[in-house]
Parts: sequence; structure tokens; C-alpha cells
Amino acid sequence: MNCMALCYGDDIIVLDAGMMFPDDELLGVDSVIPDWSWLEERREHVRALFLTHGHEDHIGAVPFFISEFAVPVYGTAFTLALSERKLDEHDLMSEAKLNVVEYNQVIEAGPFKVEFIRVTHSIVQAAALAITTPLGVVVHTGDFKVDPTPTDNQLFDLHSFAEYGKRGVLLLMSDSTNADRPGYTPSERAVRPRLEEIIARAEHRVVVSSFSTSIHRMQQIIDLSHEYGRKVGLLGRSMLEVTEIAHNLGKLSIPDNLLLRPQDIMSVARSKVTVMLSGTQGEPMSAMSRVAVDNHRQFSVSPGDTVVLSARMIPGNEKAIYRMINHYARRGVELVYGNMTPPVHVSGHASAEECKLLLNLLRPKYFLPIHGEYRQMSIHASHAQHMRVNGVEESFILETGDTLEIDKRGARKGAKVQVGRVCIDSGSIDEFVDDIVIRDRRHLSEDGFVLPIIAINKHSGKAEGLPEIVSRGFMSKMENGADLMQGARQVVAKTLESSSPEERGDWGVMQEKIRADLKRYISKQTSRRPLIMPVILEV
Repeated sequence: MNCMALCYGDDIIVLDAGMMFPDDELLGVDSVIPDWSWLEERREHVRALFLTHGHEDHIGAVPFFISEFAVPVYGTAFTLALSERKLDEHDLMSEAKLNVVEYNQVIEAGPFKVEFIRVTHSIVQAAALAITTPLGVVVHTGDFKVDPTPTDNQLFDLHSFAEYGKRGVLLLMSDSTNADRPGYTPSERAVRPRLEEIIARAEHRVVVSSFSTSIHRMQQIIDLSHEYGRKVGLLGRSMLEVTEIAHNLGKLSIPDNLLLRPQDIMSVARSKVTVMLSGTQGEPMSAMSRVAVDNHRQFSVSPGDTVVLSARMIPGNEKAIYRMINHYARRGVELVYGNMTPPVHVSGHASAEECKLLLNLLRPKYFLPIHGEYRQMSIHASHAQHMRVNGVEESFILETGDTLEIDKRGARKGAKVQVGRVCIDSGSIDEFVDDIVIRDRRHLSEDGFVLPIIAINKHSGKAEGLPEIVSRGFMSKMENGADLMQGARQVVAKTLESSSPEERGDWGVMQEKIRADLKRYISKQTSRRPLIMPVILEV
């Protein structure tokens, strides 16, 4: 959910607009985006949105941002192509002002001059932003690693960073995701030996799941499959769409007659096909998960096939991923996943020595670690503190809502601003989900609900027999639930009897009285707090 505002005077530019996937506590929520309230209060001062690269945690909220702010959006061709796909889904293409930027091109937005600098990452066309302000240069690295041998030979632009280092950098904001890992992150080419071994030796199908935006990984799998006489099939909506975008932009090279249509994959000899699937994180409706339970209409695995998980397990997703892996194991396939040498996956983020390299090149006056857990940012800040001889005067660690103020007197933490998260539920009429709805869902998941159903005679105003009590997720019969429910019926009946005719004529009043009395009874008997929703029927 990366999103940062950079302000000079009244002018504001926004760096990235990402989303995140919900925690377990956010029941029924599909995604989470930043709360733009602070920006909305300053709407007329927002000049532009700059995107560093095309991963979901950096562009996932672009449609929601565009619907609120009619400002230009700048990014590389591949980043904007992925953003267009999202804008199309929200019918916002006509409102978007997308501007493709080349590397080393400078964009002016108010008092800011923003240069896009090439960095290497696990996605193509990632960029760092060098932002010249009247007070000095601010460098935002985006996500990066220093890959000396990228598969597309598009090298990390160390020269541009060195030039800014010579000119002087006021503030460096740098990726901290792997700052706690010693050494250097391996090159993307490091996965080729293991992938080649798998594809060369496999007697039957090779099934590989990777992030659909990992174009470098896909290119290596396509090249190796072609080299060893295998056709390639692609399954999963995101895999098909991103492949088409990358191919159209010349970022993915596919030999003629290599690709199979999804419906033709099963008709090819098992020893002559490689299948690439999306769904590395065990998402329930992804192609990878559906194949795991033999529920994909166009493809299934057989004993002896090789299934490769060429991606990291995002923290929090381990349970779903291992459940999916267990399903594949039941189908008798050979599984390849996890840490091994040579690896089947390498990270796209800089390790400790690369973080130090960038600090040495830029020698910023102030340093702000970004993009990582607090522990990782803390370690990254300590790297900078050890390098104070090179000019880093002070490091700051900011959390969501924190601000950093820099002026001629120096840098300091500013006042905290009110920010938060907005929950998105794609299945609802209004996509935005209030905290009250989340609270009710959590309440239901923990304590269930109880529905007292009362039939009231519209002429006499009296109850027609004892109330009925319906409950779900609250208490089973094994927990003396029948006795409890019988007691609850008596409580509701007593409430009705003790109410005046005027009260019984006001259903709203009766519902509240029943809810209060029943809540008190259930809490006393069970110490639980189910959601109580009285239903009054007029007969």
C-alpha cells in the first residue's frame, strides 16, 4: 500500500498509489487502499502522480486515485500499460491522463523536476525518481536491487546515481525490504541453472508458477522450453494479459509457433510441454489453486509431472500455499519449491551490501528508509549511521501518518497527519467498506448471531404463542443449547408481557427492549455476545 506525498510550499506530488491484500481480520475484504483524506483537503495543490514500477503494492490503487484527482500520471511504458488494465476494469480510461516517460527524461510539476532513473528489480522498466526541489535533490529509489547481469541486459544506472552524488543529495529514500539480509541479492540469471536442469531432465510436463509480472523469469522459461523442444502453455487471466502487454511492448520475446492455446495443452505429448500458471500465493480462484484440486476446465496434472513454485512465499500466505502444495503432492507430482542451490527464485530487492552501495554513491545529507517492516528500516538506518563520515547527518524512520520536514534550518519529524486505510469489497454495491461493517463481520465470525422471531397480532397487540429463536454460529445442542434457547424464549415472552400497549405498537422500541433483555440473559448464561437481531411479524 505504498503511497507518499512530497510537498514544497503548497505544491504536492504523489509517489506511487499501491494497494495491499487484506489481513485475516478483514473478513470479506478484497483489497485495501490508502485513505486519501489528507490529499483531498489539499486537492487543488496536487500536481501529479509518479509511478516507480508496476507491482500491485505500487499501482493497485491508481484507479481509485484517478477517480478522486484529475492530475497527470507519469510512468514507464510497461508500468502505465499495467495501470491501463486496471483503469479499463473501472471504466476510467477516459478520465486518466497517462504520460509515458523515458529513462533520464525530466518532468516538471510545479516546483519539482523529476528524473526517471533505470533500476533493476523483479519487474521490467522499474525506475527510481530523482526529484530536484528549490531546497535540494530528493532521491526515491522505488523497489530495486543492483543486478550486474540482468536477463534483458538493461543495467542498473549507477552512473546517474553517481552524478547526483557528486552534485549533492539532500534526502535519500531507499528500499529496505531486504536490508536485514547480509551480502548481495543474486542476479535474476541465478535461477537459470536450476530451471534448465528441471526442464532438461523432466520426463513429463513441467508446470511452473511465478508472479505474472516476472517477465525476466518468464523469458528464461520460454527460452529454455524452446531450446529443449517444448511447447509453452499459459494459464490464468493475469498471466495471459501481462504476457500480451509485455510482448506488444517488446519486453518479452516469444518464438513463432511456440505458444499453445489453453484448450490445446492437454493434446500435446506430456514430454513436450511446459505450462506457466499464475497463483503463486495459493489464491483460491487462481489457475494454480484450481489445477491443484483438479478443478480447471482446460488442464490437469498427472503423476510424474514436475510442478515448480518459482516465487517467494509472501508472509501471511504460508498456510494457503502449503495447503495447495499438499494437493499437488496427492496427485503424485514431483514438487520443487523453497530455498535450494541453485535457486528457483531470487528476490527483486537489494540486500545489505547493495543498500550500502547506494548510500555511498549518493552520500545524502538525510536518510529515510522506506518499503519494509520497521525492523528492516531500523537496520537500514543503522547502515547509514555507520557511514556518517560520508556525509549522512541524520536518519529518520517514519511510520504511516508520520511526516518529515526539511528547511534551511535542517530536518526534523513534523506533526502526524490523519491517514488510514480504505477497505474495498468488490462484491458490494458500494465498493468501500466501512469499519462498522468490518466490525460486524468480525462479531459474527466470533460469536455468531441470534434471531428472536415474534409474531404479534395486529388487532390485539399481543404475541401469538412463544417466540421462536433461530441462531447460527452461536451454540450447538451439545452445549446445552436447547435449554438455553428455551430460556431465551421465556425472556422474550416476558419482555413482551411487561411492555405497555403503546410500546408494543412501536416496533422499533420493542426490538431494542428485546435486544437489551436477551443480550443481558445470554451474557449472564454464557459470557458470549452474539449479534442479536429481533424480527417482529405482524399477523
